[in-house]
Amino acid sequence: MTKPFYVILFAILFTSGLESQAVVFHNNYMRNGFSLNGQWNYIVDVYESGFYNYRWIPYDEIENPGAGAFFLNSKPKSKSDLVEFNFDMSPTIYVPGDWNSQHEKLFYYEGTIWYKKSFNIPDFNPGKRYFIHFGAVNYRADVYVNGQKLGMHKGGFTPFHYEMTGIVREKDNFVIVRVDNKRAADEVPTLNTDWWNYGGITRDVTVYAVEPTFIDDYNIQLDEENKQLIRGNIRLNGKDKAGQKVIFSIAELNIQKELFTNDDGYVQFEILSKKIGLWSDTHPKLYDISLETETDAIKDRIGFRQIKTIGPEILLNGEKIFLRGICIHEENPVRGGRAYSMDDARILLGWAKELGCNFVRLAHYPHNENIVRLADEMGMLVWEEIPVYWTIQWGNEETYQKAEQQLKEMIQRDKNRASVIIWSMANETPQSPERNTFLTRLVNTTRSMDPTRLISAAMENHGKKGVKNIAVVEDSFSDMVDIVSFNQYYGWYGGDIANLKNLRWEIDINKPVIISEFGAGALQGYHADSLTRWSEEYQEYLYRETLPALRTIPQLSGISPWILADFRSPRRMLSPYQEGWNRKGLISQTGNRKKAFYVLQKFYEELASQFVKEKKKSR
Repeated sequence: MTKPFYVILFAILFTSGLESQAVVFHNNYMRNGFSLNGQWNYIVDVYESGFYNYRWIPYDEIENPGAGAFFLNSKPKSKSDLVEFNFDMSPTIYVPGDWNSQHEKLFYYEGTIWYKKSFNIPDFNPGKRYFIHFGAVNYRADVYVNGQKLGMHKGGFTPFHYEMTGIVREKDNFVIVRVDNKRAADEVPTLNTDWWNYGGITRDVTVYAVEPTFIDDYNIQLDEENKQLIRGNIRLNGKDKAGQKVIFSIAELNIQKELFTNDDGYVQFEILSKKIGLWSDTHPKLYDISLETETDAIKDRIGFRQIKTIGPEILLNGEKIFLRGICIHEENPVRGGRAYSMDDARILLGWAKELGCNFVRLAHYPHNENIVRLADEMGMLVWEEIPVYWTIQWGNEETYQKAEQQLKEMIQRDKNRASVIIWSMANETPQSPERNTFLTRLVNTTRSMDPTRLISAAMENHGKKGVKNIAVVEDSFSDMVDIVSFNQYYGWYGGDIANLKNLRWEIDINKPVIISEFGAGALQGYHADSLTRWSEEYQEYLYRETLPALRTIPQLSGISPWILADFRSPRRMLSPYQEGWNRKGLISQTGNRKKAFYVLQKFYEELASQFVKEKKKSR
């Protein structure tokens, strides 16, 4: 039987060594695929013997690599044949998940581990195209299917995919992934962070089957100025993508529009509707939308809202809003390890909701898509961030490209999520001309991809030279952002808590201000007086004094204290209080609320009540 054109084309691409990541396969969350989650065999490869030969040449760059290459999944051909590995006889590990929390011997391990999964394809159809999608792998992933390399991806928190058309068959397929989580100075993040470097295939792995021409991307949002105008674009992929009819519909709004793609398989559209219910934190209205072509169909749930700033105010749908927030790390402290499931997301956002939040800062990297989707449903506003953290190699172009790639992958994935209102470029980065150029390039990329959301970065403040009790934000990067955000730890990293009432911040910028971090460490269950560090009373005291002090900032439009729950960090070694945990959480690793939790909860209750009264009065 003659193979279809696209099968021949992609066979050529693979054999020529090109990667199929160039084929876009986004907005896959609502598609039906079959999961490769579950038990995978794994081999710890400390010396990377399965990747490099004894001359330190990668096996996948050698024409005939021999049986030493792990990705070939070789088996002895006879009883005297030498093959020094065997995936099928190796131990197993659960995917998605990190290796550190699953096996005690891997708790501190940083290096290479090989994963292998055998699979069949249900209802295999040689006329379809097949993709393998990874929600995230930390940090480098080399992916092979049936002994052929599909590609290499770097970045531990963003999704990627490869096309397997022409390589997979109905039965007896295997995927092998080399995962390397070693930290490096020129990577993003760099060597020095304050969170656990969880290694592994940490999010879902899914195989998708699509028709030769399919919907590979779409972007649907409310116009920035007109609340009755929906703007969108749709892109098809495949040799028949030109002149294709696409039907866009929202049944609840009685919208059904026929569209036709151009020669590039792309179409833009505008639709007026006077019935659009707006998404907000108090009314998270979502619409079921549908996209259909002759060969493909996708459904999604999308909310329509506007977010902008005017002077020192943040406006949601034209009305002033205050962001009552909390920072969150992607960790399930109760189970231990990297959070990955919708149940994990429900725990974390449920705690934030209990606290009185309408806003979360997802620090310091893109979190799982589950939590952003759930935020849409719950009416939780979201700050998303890439791990440009502390100090990286600002003058290294390759490092910049790694940061930009992660930024693009984050925006690409979550551009249709109404809950996401802020893209953050960095956290606590030292000022320099090289750093400013680096971050400005990221801002320009962000605005070119998505002009509908706000841009920020967590900056720093410092004391005003020669003046007591005055803190200033003097960062030229403030000119590039929509919201001036900064972290401050007065009373923990310097300063006397009792003096907070005398502290003032001078911010000579007519933009909204968010305090992106403040806090103090406390070991849950350890009680003492309010001046004893690590006690719940000390943390409670700092919150009681900090919250009213921050409210004196005229441009204050939100806060996101650090942090919702205790999380693991190798930097935190003090015994008996830390023991490898950052203790600034308002909730312990056992799920218990600390005393400061209730201080912030009460503050948010009063703030929300006052805000409602002010809105009614202004009307």
